[in-house]
Amino acid sequence: MSSRRDASPGRIRIIGGSLRNSRLDVPDSPGLRPTAERVRETLFNWLAPMIEGARCLDLCAGTGALGIEALSRGAAGVQFVERDARAAQALRDNLMRLKASAGQVSVQDAAQFLQGAPQQNELVFLDPPFALQLWSPLARQLEQGGWLTARAWIYVESPRHGPPELPAHWQLHREGHAGEVRFALYRRALPLS
Repeated sequence: MSSRRDASPGRIRIIGGSLRNSRLDVPDSPGLRPTAERVRETLFNWLAPMIEGARCLDLCAGTGALGIEALSRGAAGVQFVERDARAAQALRDNLMRLKASAGQVSVQDAAQFLQGAPQQNELVFLDPPFALQLWSPLARQLEQGGWLTARAWIYVESPRHGPPELPAHWQLHREGHAGEVRFALYRRALPLS
C-alpha cells in the first residue's frame, strides 16, 4: 500500500479503463503528491455510473493521475490546471504519449484560471497542495464563477483531520481515509428556487 509521498518521483500507473496499466512519469517536484492507487480505485468505483461522457476539471492537477484515470474510463474531456511548469510539461508529455487528445493542460494558478471564462463541468477534482489551504477559496470560485453543472460531482482530497469548509449545498456522498488523507465525493444540490 503506497501513500502519495511514496509514489513520487518515478512512475505511477493508471488502474482502469482503456489506458489500464499505462505508466505516468512523475517529476521530482516539491509538494507533488500523486493520489494513491488504492484511493483512485475506490474513487472511480464510486464514479463508475457517471464518468462516461462527463466533462471534467482537474484543478491543481499535479501528475494528472485523477484526470487521466477519468479519460481512461470514458470521460468526454478533461481540463488540467497546474501552476508548476515542470509538472505541467510532464503531464503534457504523458497525455501525448498515451494519445489522450481529450485532455488539455493550462499552466496557471488555479485561482487565476477560475477567473477566466467558465465551462461547466459534471466532475471536478479539487486536490490542492495541503500547505496552501486552498479548498474553501477554490470552492467559492467554482460556485460563483459558473464552473459547475447543477448536479455536479466534486472530489475533495484533504488532510484527515479537519475537513475543509465547503459550500453548504455540496452534499457528502461518500468518504474514506488513507493514512493522513481524507478523500470525499460531494454532489452539488442547489436549493429549488
